[in-house]
Amino acid sequence: MRIQVTRTGGFAGIERHAELDTAGRPDAAEWQALAERALAAGRGTPPAGVPDGFGYEITVDGTTVYAADPGLTEDQRALVSRVLKEGA
Repeated sequence: MRIQVTRTGGFAGIERHAELDTAGRPDAAEWQALAERALAAGRGTPPAGVPDGFGYEITVDGTTVYAADPGLTEDQRALVSRVLKEGA
């Protein structure tokens, strides 16, 4: 499973992108479950955020959803944080 996250906005407006491939990882099933929950709660179009808040584009195996602060679900926040931390 390939997971891609793009974060835009924020005070400085700096874009950050990371992706992670779960193939061969011992925790792949955990990633898959988290990604499925994050996608289920996403929107098909970018939602309105708040001034200086972050907007997120989450793509999992070609399916893209959008989310924005402060409306991220707990699962979306966990997925975004982990991918931006562990992804390249």
